[in-house]
Amino acid sequence: MDKQDADIVEDLFEAEDDPLKDLLGRIPALSGLSCQVAKLPGGLTNRNYRIVAPGVDHVVRVFGNEPELPIDRDHEFHNSCAAASAGVGAPVIDYMPEHGMLVVGYIDGVTMSDELVKRPGNLPRIAESCRRLHQGPRFVNDFDMADVQDQYLETVRERGFRLPERYLENMEAIHRVRAVLDASPAMKVPCNNDLLAENFIDDGEQVWVIDYEYAGNNDPCFELGNIWSECHLSVEQLEELITAYFGRPRPGKVARAQLQGLMSKYGWTLWASIQQATSSIDFDFWTWGMEKYETAVEICSAGRHFDRLLDDVQLAD
Repeated sequence: MDKQDADIVEDLFEAEDDPLKDLLGRIPALSGLSCQVAKLPGGLTNRNYRIVAPGVDHVVRVFGNEPELPIDRDHEFHNSCAAASAGVGAPVIDYMPEHGMLVVGYIDGVTMSDELVKRPGNLPRIAESCRRLHQGPRFVNDFDMADVQDQYLETVRERGFRLPERYLENMEAIHRVRAVLDASPAMKVPCNNDLLAENFIDDGEQVWVIDYEYAGNNDPCFELGNIWSECHLSVEQLEELITAYFGRPRPGKVARAQLQGLMSKYGWTLWASIQQATSSIDFDFWTWGMEKYETAVEICSAGRHFDRLLDDVQLAD
């Protein structure tokens, strides 16, 4: 048990008199049990609780109310089951949409950070977990960041939410990226699509992938480019990830992953704008989103380097 897990165990409290008790009482797997509960950190669209009782160690995900950012919880449930079947997702214990809850098994391991993702030896392990997920059962839906961004942009403009400076002007570069990616479409595979470091759990033997709110069949280079973006990897580290995933250096895939990472940054910027305007969570979504936007603009404004990325996607490697 590491320091992080020790802190969680110390935070466990009896649920007998807690308002959560009634909610937990509706879960058949917990019926009649005296549970201890710990609120887990993280989660910007859920409240997550670790539930411990004799023979039980589960995580209950209590869904948030996100009318402006509709998340299909049925898709999340089915895709979580598929990821569990692939051996990289937590086992699914119960799904209770009428009560806004998904119950999964607790994974006893270390929640990764950007630093841990970059630690020598971990990028090949992450690549292996992604490959297992991508080779597993297909998900019930597709995910395309270009479509998602269009939906988010429509919401932002209709509701008068805040747009970053020159966001629409910079869309010209994004349209160029879309055209290049669409010209050489990739076979879609089951992807998590939201792989920030905290969605990796290392149990010492393998890296698990958690949280399937935005999961869907997608270009595997979006998954890898999203890891590059979310975990703040260098291009050299992305090359290591790509090489481990494909089994050999693939310069064309490195370029494609960078462009998909750019699409990720640009799309999630609007997610942050909507959350900043509507979420009751005490979190600075705007600063979070602007970090992504500014790095995206930096790539788009890189002149010859940007043009070379667009060309290199076509490399036959």
